[in-house]
Amino acid sequence: MPDAPQPRLRADALRNRERIIAAAREALVEHGAESSLDEIARRAGVGNATLYRHFADRRELIHHVTLSVMARIADRAESARAEEHDAFLALRRFVHAAADERIGALCPLLAEGVDKDHPDHVEARDRLESAIEALMAAARDSGQLRSDIAIGDLMVAITQLTRPLPDTGCMDFDQFVHRHLQLFLDGLMTPARSQLPGSPATLEDLRRKFPSSAHDLSHR
Repeated sequence: MPDAPQPRLRADALRNRERIIAAAREALVEHGAESSLDEIARRAGVGNATLYRHFADRRELIHHVTLSVMARIADRAESARAEEHDAFLALRRFVHAAADERIGALCPLLAEGVDKDHPDHVEARDRLESAIEALMAAARDSGQLRSDIAIGDLMVAITQLTRPLPDTGCMDFDQFVHRHLQLFLDGLMTPARSQLPGSPATLEDLRRKFPSSAHDLSHR
């Protein structure tokens, strides 16, 4: 995968690139990591030659899809914190927005298609983790988020609750996802109804104990 800086794209070329990434994200969610590049080009409304002009191969395309998803989720976290006066409402808004990115479907598909140590991924992951940590810290400081929850707990729950059910695809899945996420969020509020077993999970805990799964969770 090339690491050299890319030349600035013309406006039309940039639009084509963004359409290809958006189409690839949709195809990955629906059909998995082996989604047809021809189908991705068709969805994006470009020719195959245009797709390959922007992305040399499937791995490079998945690399940029992953960066795009992480950036979008970080944007959602930062916007929620900046625009909502209630800290827990900001957390709720972010969780539902993250679910709309279908990270539960994308994470396992992208795990083998990205270089977790690539500088672009490290930078995007650090920004994402910082944005989510800031949201949770604000909710905790406001006295609304229970103190025995950490970022790893939150991201595991979002990922698991947004995995499509077997043989259902992603059609009409939102009606279940957002309903169950709301139940989950209610359980994060103080006062806690029960004492949780174990200790709060950080993303570092997940990376150390479950390297493959944590790789998935930290590359959205």
